[in-house]
Amino acid sequence: MSILDVPIDALQGGPANLAQHRGKVVLVVNVASRCGLTQQYGELEQLQRTYAERGFTVLGVPCNQFAAEEPGTPEQIAEFCSTTYGVTFPLTEKVEVNGKRRHPLYAKLARATDEHGHTGDIRWNFEKFLLATDGTVAARFSPQTTPNSFEIVETLEELLPA
Repeated sequence: MSILDVPIDALQGGPANLAQHRGKVVLVVNVASRCGLTQQYGELEQLQRTYAERGFTVLGVPCNQFAAEEPGTPEQIAEFCSTTYGVTFPLTEKVEVNGKRRHPLYAKLARATDEHGHTGDIRWNFEKFLLATDGTVAARFSPQTTPNSFEIVETLEELLPA
């Protein structure tokens, strides 16, 4: 089963239908609204606006596992993202990314190795996974690697259709 076949709900309820992104490059990011890295929402939205027409989307996955930095309800999360950062990319339900209740999406993602050789548990909010058009993990990036970094943009450009 591809990562894009894993069932997960949308932030506002109902299936997120990740399969609709098959054929696109997808950047999956566990997000939080009260984190020191929350400003990355702005860079994620910029990537979305820059590359969406070329077959790319960001997928934000709210998570409250790290210092309770995403305590909001789905409505509060949606409002924060929209009013503070103008987020247009899809957001999923709030999930756990580590531990016994790790969402199946993150059970698959956590197997990937990042640019520093880390594999396994998600270390903090804003860890990033770049999926190729077939849904395989092409790259994993640490939370501190910003969305507009050379590493992410270069890899994204390589994965996008010409």
